[in-house]
This record gives sequence, structure tokens and C-alpha cells, in this order.
Amino acid sequence: MTGQRDAGVLAEEVRRLAAERGAVILAHNYQRAEVQDVADFVGDSLGLSRQAAATDASVIVFAGVHFMAETAKILSPSKTVLMPEPAAGCPMADMITAEQAAAFKAQHPGVPLVTYVNSSAEVKAVSDVCCTSANAPEVVRSLGVPRVLFAPDRNLAAWVATQVSEVEVIAWDGYCPTHDHVSAEAVAEAAREHPDAEVLVHPECRPEVVALADAVLSTSGMLRHVAVSPAEEFVVVTEEGLMHGLAKAAPEKRFFGVCPPMLCPNMKLTTLMKVRDCLQAMSGRIEVAEDVRARAAAAVERMVAIG
Repeated sequence: MTGQRDAGVLAEEVRRLAAERGAVILAHNYQRAEVQDVADFVGDSLGLSRQAAATDASVIVFAGVHFMAETAKILSPSKTVLMPEPAAGCPMADMITAEQAAAFKAQHPGVPLVTYVNSSAEVKAVSDVCCTSANAPEVVRSLGVPRVLFAPDRNLAAWVATQVSEVEVIAWDGYCPTHDHVSAEAVAEAAREHPDAEVLVHPECRPEVVALADAVLSTSGMLRHVAVSPAEEFVVVTEEGLMHGLAKAAPEKRFFGVCPPMLCPNMKLTTLMKVRDCLQAMSGRIEVAEDVRARAAAAVERMVAIG
């Protein structure tokens, strides 16, 4: 009880500081529950990108990983963007550099590069358009071309290829360790333990795991789906942080993960205390060089416009 009371006091302090600083707090669906609860907006990469672009706040505190805070700065260059834990990176984003992306394009002249938003600003800057897991098929389809390059996630690329069969998708060999490490056996076992449950799988998982899904959805898609699905139980194959949002979206329903649990260590680096400290000191500022930002913005803004 004392811990809950202390967390409540800390949350009140965070909200007070945010009001004093003119700050909006954005938190990804994979963040700790207490961080999600103190945020003004909780969502997936696409939803948070839209909030970053639309907010009137002068300060954006981004509880997520580095590429997300960078994306906020790309879309809102005049705003102060703070990251409570600047060391929170993304292994997938680190799997391709701007030089590698440029070489990938050079190997396939004239073929547009679609880059998952889970990438650095420098990689976005050499991309034709960005996408998220929520809108990747729509982005690829919107280009109206027979072939696209897709980086850095090979698993998302493989799923997109099944959704947009008229387009050849040439994938970079990157992946999200948290999603890629899930085995088909683990998902099948969870489904056996909960035979009445719908199996919801994130498209960052391997194709053999995606094949076991009743629905393949982004985190925002999962949140919408459980609220309207007639199912009462769900096996959820994505990072455990989403369970908090799912319980809020459909409190009368039951949600089960896989074993071992899917935990992103980088997403869990941000704590409520770090959010408080960040606001107190106005620390963890994110900067993107203007020449990089301007080129990256074109690719990100195309993504946001497509929806």
C-alpha cells in the first residue's frame, strides 16, 4: 500500500511539473503501467507521431525508445523534445545505417525504399517513405509500383508481402529481438492452454508465428479489436506492456501472454521517477541536425498523411 501511495504522489508531481513546463507526455503502449497512466497520450508509433505533429505544447516528453523521440523532433522541430531515459534504444533500428540504406537503394536503382519508423533519423532521411506496423500495407500499396525495398524488419516485410501480393517486397535482414525470438511452439502451447481464446499476433513476429494468428494486428489494432470482438479470451503475442492497455480497453475480458514473457528491456528502462526527473531538470533533450531532419520529415510526413 505504501508503494501505491508513493507512486500516486510521484504521479501527481509529474502532472504538476508537466503543467508548469507546458509539457505533453507521450507514452508508447509497451511502457510500464505507471508511465502509461501518467501520460497525456498512450499509443503506437503512428498514433504518437500524429500527436507529436499536432500538439500545441511547447515541450514533448517522450516515454519510449530513441527513434520515437527523434520522430517527434523531426515532426516538431520548434518544440523541446525530452526523453526520460536517453539510453533506451532499439536493436532493430541499429541493424541498418544510413550508409547501408543508401547502398541498398543503389543495388536496386529506381525502386523506392519503404522504411519502418523503427529506424534512425539518418536512415529515414535516405528513405522515400516511412511506415508503421499499423499502416505498412497501405503505404506500400499507395506507391503504385511493382517492387519496393523494405527496411529494417524482415518479418514485417514478409507480412506486408502477403497483404499486397501485387508488389514484390525486397527485405533488409533486420528484426525485433523481442518479437523474433517467439517460437511457433510457444504460441501453439498458449493456444492449447486457452482453447477458447483468439490468438492476436504482432507482424514483427516470424512468419511461422504469424501463420498461427486469428488476427495479425499492430498494438493500436489489438486495442480496437478486443473492444469489439465477441471473444472473451485472447492470447496476445506482443510485448507485455500492451496488457495494461488491453485490460483498460476491455476490462471484462481476459488476456494471456506466451511463455517466456515478451519483454523489451529498452522499453522498460523508463520509470515514473525518470519522467519526474526529466521534467524537473528539463534533461534528455533530443536534437536532430536540420539537414537530416528536413529530409527525414518528408518521409515521415508521407507516412502520417497516408494514415
